[in-house]
Amino acid sequence: MAMRMGLMGTKVGMTQVFAEDGECIPVTVLKLDSCYVVGKRTEETDGYSAVIVGFGAKPERLAKKAEIGFFKKSGAPLLRNVQEFRLPAEEVEKFELGKQLKPADVFENGDVVDVVGTSKGKGYQGVIKRHNMHGTKATHGVHEVYRHGGSIGCRLTPGRVAKGKKMAGQMGNERVTIQNLQLLQILEEDDAVLIRGSIPGGKNGVVTLKKAATRTEYRVKGAGAGKQERSKNPLKASKQAAAGRA
Repeated sequence: MAMRMGLMGTKVGMTQVFAEDGECIPVTVLKLDSCYVVGKRTEETDGYSAVIVGFGAKPERLAKKAEIGFFKKSGAPLLRNVQEFRLPAEEVEKFELGKQLKPADVFENGDVVDVVGTSKGKGYQGVIKRHNMHGTKATHGVHEVYRHGGSIGCRLTPGRVAKGKKMAGQMGNERVTIQNLQLLQILEEDDAVLIRGSIPGGKNGVVTLKKAATRTEYRVKGAGAGKQERSKNPLKASKQAAAGRA
């Protein structure tokens, strides 16, 4: 299991920033303004070591007595979302109960991160939209099956529909992880971060930001092993940026 620290926050929306060479970079703004250390797990008492982080204020009238007692013991305010981040024991000792965590306490500019969020729910959808199927031709002799999924099995063998068959059903509203994104910039005054590209979910959705599990260096798509310089020609530069090779 990859042991890595993270924080929770809300998705504010998307905007764009410009690099020094003029490249226009689409970014997602995440607000990480109310993360607190609310507990710890240790090898002696729990069998593993982890830091428990809470996020998002919660009114006392909505909290149960057990919740109020838990947060009072930690010295942190009442919080709505709680999550564990497994870390080595020596790392866990560095965190103080009740302390508010800022983005700069965990991340640095240029870090590679994984973002976990809940995708937008799109209700019950057919196979064309849900699985990108092509449908069939709307030509002479074809009746009302332009957007159908077609045959789903055989009644002889195996006599049932195979598990995992792509069919119509609920689309979206599921936990999605986007790996190896770049944390472009930390806005310390606003307790926010800029993430290159898009992330799952709608505005004000709660997301989890962790250090990447598989990479330590951000790789630009299409640049290959070596770093590709941006062209001086504005037309070529814009084509490279559109292809993700900036």
